[in-house]
Amino acid sequence: MDLLAQITFDDIALSFLTCVVVRETMIMFLPDQIAGPGGWLIDTGAEEA
Repeated sequence: MDLLAQITFDDIALSFLTCVVVRETMIMFLPDQIAGPGGWLIDTGAEEA
């Protein structure tokens, strides 16, 4: 239980920010069939016409 007591708001905020940065980086650099419209890893939901 001591481990849970050591977690601060800053730790949670930094973890959330890290997840957002990693997701956006993957969307920018991975091909669309992996991370993009209809991608199997990250589906951005923006279908191209």
